Amino acid sequence: MTIAVIGAAFIGEWGEGATVVILFAISEALESYSMDKARQSIRSLMDIAPKEALIRRGNKEMTVEVNDIRIGDIMIVKPGKKIAMDGIVVKGLSAVNQAAITGESVPVAKSVDDEVFAGTLNAEGLLEVKVTKHVDDTTIAKIIHLVEEAQAERAPSQAFVDRFAKYYTPLIMLVALGVAVVPPLFFGASWDKWIYQGLAALVVGCPCALVISTPVAIVTAIGNAARNGVLIKGGIHLEEMGAIKAIAFDKTGTLTKGIPAVTDYLPLQINDPNELLTIIAALENGSQHPLASAIMKKAEQENSPYQKVLIEDFSSITGKGIKGIINGKTYYVGSPNLFEETMTKGIPIDIKSQISELQNQGKTVMVAGTSNEVMGLVAVADELRENSKGVIKKLHSLNIKKTIMLTGDNAGTANAIGKQVGVSDLQAELLPQDKLTFIKELRGKYDRVAMVGDGVNDAPALAASSVGIAMGGAGTDTALETADIALMADDLGKLPFTVKLSRKALTIIKQNITFSLGIKLVALLLVIPGWLTLWIAIFADMGATLIVTLNGLRLLRVKDK
Repeated sequence: MTIAVIGAAFIGEWGEGATVVILFAISEALESYSMDKARQSIRSLMDIAPKEALIRRGNKEMTVEVNDIRIGDIMIVKPGKKIAMDGIVVKGLSAVNQAAITGESVPVAKSVDDEVFAGTLNAEGLLEVKVTKHVDDTTIAKIIHLVEEAQAERAPSQAFVDRFAKYYTPLIMLVALGVAVVPPLFFGASWDKWIYQGLAALVVGCPCALVISTPVAIVTAIGNAARNGVLIKGGIHLEEMGAIKAIAFDKTGTLTKGIPAVTDYLPLQINDPNELLTIIAALENGSQHPLASAIMKKAEQENSPYQKVLIEDFSSITGKGIKGIINGKTYYVGSPNLFEETMTKGIPIDIKSQISELQNQGKTVMVAGTSNEVMGLVAVADELRENSKGVIKKLHSLNIKKTIMLTGDNAGTANAIGKQVGVSDLQAELLPQDKLTFIKELRGKYDRVAMVGDGVNDAPALAASSVGIAMGGAGTDTALETADIALMADDLGKLPFTVKLSRKALTIIKQNITFSLGIKLVALLLVIPGWLTLWIAIFADMGATLIVTLNGLRLLRVKDK
């Protein structure tokens, strides 16, 4: 541009030189405005958290700036006020709108010992919160920092454009010099006319549109994702996600809730089902078994007075179950194998078939009774997330070729869950290193593979995949650190949106690069008949810059539906 303006002045085209300067300035201003608009989502994140908070120290209440708040301070959050710092609720009950951090539209109930985040909005109750992090370590501060880093990082297509521009700019200068010099030297044409054409070629060749084509799309997409509770940690991950062909899912805590729950309670040969549940819960209350908590939860829901039951001679039968004497009668709760050994004739055939049926559904079955009879069955399973099935269906409709469930569970449970959720493939009984090997095999077959896990025990597999996606980034630092993409709300439903946004970003980047180069080529072809003017050149350059910028901003319109 500078050479073109000096050249225009040199050949006496002062008016056109001035026009080039004015239009170029307008073009630059519009470019800056567009990039600022793309970055607005980060600015809005920065303004989310309040700058001061009401703190109680000792018996005194005072308003303190967030920079002066110390870990351990008690923060008082009134209804309708925003929470200024991350912390743990020590008093009160309320619903908190966490949309700014997690993208969840529905407020989340918070009571004592629950975690709250800076920048979230307290609804109707008064909360007292013990501050657990400094202002620079809060979840919102981390998100802002990571998103800013991600937006500044060069994506592969941006790196390609920068490399291309390195060779392209000198090449255009040579072409412009050739246009200005060759016709007058070899064909006796007018020097004034062809120097003018050369300057116009120089202006039209300016790679403004090409250079901005990728960053505006990357910045916009990452900002839009952050606003919807998806943290994408760089342009490279955005582009990789757009090209994903297969997605592997960890089962526990990803497709399922990761918390065992009672799915079936079947009392047999007993008049009062609640009485049997009370006996089972009373026995399980003394147990260390991981499934005991599910039975106690069920008993609490049914208001069973299991804590009042007196148990004599309680003992644990390693690997099989528990037993104890209640009101002079010995009761057992444990695996079907325990009852096969304890009962003289074993478990009756009709009950055996019920047990098999429940086990085939992927449930763990516990039997309750005495040495003479089976009194009831309790089936416990890790519950599916409500939206797992819908998410897998959406991914298949988005032409993801393979969805694979990876689990350390036995094949029976894996098959039952896999069938319920609708994955196209599953692998059971895997150790963490087996998951890693399987991801490597998948990459060999499908090239680009995403892995979705909880960011802790799946770290090796997440690292080996093209894109590692962690669940629940808002609560765990590990998820934020290890993954390429974090679903902040622990919501699998954000995955199809992320795929859609990444694909759209990839499409727009390709459109922008193709258009930027195409318009240059067309304008440069106007040199041959000598029709290219500085006016056309600057409008071609400025117009192309505007079009690619506006095209990139379309990514703000991709919604999470």
